[in-house]
Order: sequence, then structure tokens, then C-alpha cells
Amino acid sequence: MSKTVIWIDADSCPLPVRNHCTKTAAKYNLDINFVANTSISCDFNNYKMIVTDSIKDSADNYILENAAENDLVITRDILFASRLVEKHITVINDRGTEFTGENIRELLSEREYNYNLAQIGLVKHYKEGYDKKKFEKFANCFDKVLTRLLGTV
Repeated sequence: MSKTVIWIDADSCPLPVRNHCTKTAAKYNLDINFVANTSISCDFNNYKMIVTDSIKDSADNYILENAAENDLVITRDILFASRLVEKHITVINDRGTEFTGENIRELLSEREYNYNLAQIGLVKHYKEGYDKKKFEKFANCFDKVLTRLLGTV
């Protein structure tokens, strides 16, 4: 089996998540690919920043085409996560949720429901902050999932 690579959908990934991933990757000598359609600031320490076209979903498509089954992808995009799950690629979000074949349909349904409520004005879209509690949940999930993946190499 090939070496695990960490792929980060970097467009909306919070800085604490990016920094935690680079520190952990250094510890385990793993590669990280930050992928976005614009350059993202981070302490890359020899990790790759891949800038794709500005076309919608170009970063997602790049990751989907290049990630392998034993890799770990970090994204907040549930639609993109469902495409990765179909390819049997491990995927988590920056809030500490692992997307799996068992939960992806429910999460997609919940996303669609919330989107429809917002469209008819029953729920306002708001930008939710990223606090210490969310980061800790992410870090615990990331460490657990990465340990599982590295145990299968």
C-alpha cells in the first residue's frame, strides 16, 4: 500500500487546522498538498501549495483525480466529500466529522434541507466562527483517523 498523503481543500480551511496538519505531518514524515484556486498563507515547511484554475470546483476536481485510497482529505464541502467517499477515500471536515458511507446520505439530506430553508427565508445564512472547541474536536478526529490510516500502511 502507498504512503498516506494529506490533502487539504485549502480555500476555507482555518489556519489552526492547516498548522496542526503540518506539525503532525512533520512528526510522521507525511506529504501534505494544500489545494485551492488561490494561494493560501501557511507555514508550509516544504509542503506543496497547488493553485488550480479559478473555475468552480477546480480544486475539488484536482484532489479527486489525484488522491489515493489510503490518503486523507480535509474539506468542509459535503458534496465534494460524497464524491470522495464513493472512491473509498477517507475524508473529514475541519469541525471533526468523518464522512463515511454510513453517514454521508444523512449529511447530504441535512445540507439540502438547510439550504431549502435558507432559500425560502426561514433560516438566515451566517458565517459561523471557528473556536477552540471546534478545533479540539477536529484535532481529536484527525489524530484518530490518521492513526488508523497509518496502521494500515
